[in-house]
Amino acid sequence: MSKPTRTSGKAEVNRRNFLARGAAAGVGAVAIAGTGTQEAGAQTGNGIKWDYAADVVVIGAGVAGLPAAITARDNGASVIVVDENFDIGGRGILSGGRVQVGGGHALQQKLGIKDTPDMLFDDWVRFDHSESRYSDRDLIRVFADENVPTYDFLIENGVEFIEKPIRSPDASTVDRIFVTKEWHIPSQVYAPRRGRNGSGLVRRMEESARKKGVQIFLKHKMTSIVREKHNAGRVLGITTIAGSNAVNIQARKGVIIATGGHTGNVNFRRIFDPRLTEEYQQACSPYVHQGADGELAAMDIGASLWSTANQTADEAAQITKTRHIGCRWGYSSLVYEPDSPMFQQARATGLTVRDWQNMIFVNQNGKRFWDETDGSHGFFNAAMAYNGDKTKLNGGGPIWAIFDADAVTREKWKPEPPHVDRDGYFFSADTIPELAANIKNPYQKAPISGATLQETVNRYNGFVAAGADADFKKPTPLYKIEKPPFYAAWTTPILHDTLTGIRTNTDSQVIDIRGEIIPVSIAPANRKAASPSTG
Repeated sequence: MSKPTRTSGKAEVNRRNFLARGAAAGVGAVAIAGTGTQEAGAQTGNGIKWDYAADVVVIGAGVAGLPAAITARDNGASVIVVDENFDIGGRGILSGGRVQVGGGHALQQKLGIKDTPDMLFDDWVRFDHSESRYSDRDLIRVFADENVPTYDFLIENGVEFIEKPIRSPDASTVDRIFVTKEWHIPSQVYAPRRGRNGSGLVRRMEESARKKGVQIFLKHKMTSIVREKHNAGRVLGITTIAGSNAVNIQARKGVIIATGGHTGNVNFRRIFDPRLTEEYQQACSPYVHQGADGELAAMDIGASLWSTANQTADEAAQITKTRHIGCRWGYSSLVYEPDSPMFQQARATGLTVRDWQNMIFVNQNGKRFWDETDGSHGFFNAAMAYNGDKTKLNGGGPIWAIFDADAVTREKWKPEPPHVDRDGYFFSADTIPELAANIKNPYQKAPISGATLQETVNRYNGFVAAGADADFKKPTPLYKIEKPPFYAAWTTPILHDTLTGIRTNTDSQVIDIRGEIIPVSIAPANRKAASPSTG
């Protein structure tokens, strides 16, 4: 651990408090090297001219980056945050605001929930649960110890929680999920009226960060992290692109990577699971793209990946069954309403499914593959299974929900825009063979045979008549598909969480591929550095 250093008479910058607490407040932030005191406009030994300079540069203005930036400011550091999007928040602003925080904090005590850091640690190193068995126990120990300070940090920075816990659907044995209150300005939520309570987390963090003097550069895409040598020496800062201009930002004391995840990068995500080919969309698009930018930039200068087993576990945290069908980004809970600023890009709300009995699922060959009512890992494995297409050995291809006019009536749907996206993600016809012929989508590599789809529907209707699904044991199939018009709606599983990332130690310092810390050098701030305008 680095020794604490005074910065202009401010509080000590202790790496455990500065980085570990910040990372705990926004899980996912990792920190790498700092450097000397060249001011903006100066050149380093490798010839880079810095346009701006700060003690700490944070990449990403979301759930991880904003708390990290605030923590740095609280410890006296000057801070620049960059984000490629036009606004802050990342996926957090579209989330349900469920924060996993326990250890016996004040709200747990108020509600009579008995919890301690040791209890939290024991839960998250359990060998008998898929979400805990692959944990790095050193990191979990720090995480457990930082939960109560994290809760206090959030309250101190204006975050408000609903005083009712949600039962933890994970390795926790006590209630530790608390929901933040939604931000009060709907136009700044992007998907209001659907419980986007995460907006109340990131907007409060943004409010506090700006008030404390954090500089936020929006529409600045980080393109690389600058190190003295390709994979040796100290980290000096970052390069970004703003419009068509390159902008170099010096980091005197460190760079914090808080870019989110990699689920939107097809090549990168297939490192962990080769089945995750291009047809699987990323949740929270099109507002935010998780392109593995942070991971790739860190790996370019020698960083190592870590805990990769977490990303390949067959559970629904990584890939989810969509509940909003007939649109490209039909995540299980997120809906872009027609009055959302994102609707023009999203193009449809999707049809919200209440009862999976009202349809069958078919793969890109027009055949059923699993019980439609099931949402277990078995469903996802079946959806991604090889289905005989010799031109596409990896990935399961598109999944289509097939249903009829009676199902539309039962579900009380309006199968037309703005509820569905007829440009490749929703189709209709008066006969099943015509429906098969109509299905055209960028990820549908070959036409579905009308005869095959008709045979699939006929076979399923026979199961309904018999009262039993002989193929996949769907509990008492209820409804035949027989009344025109017939419909096909995109229902391909959608990628959700990133559960692995860059290797760090318990002080959030990045570890390289040889197991060594990427160098850190904390030095006094240079108050002459340029002060950038906020985005």
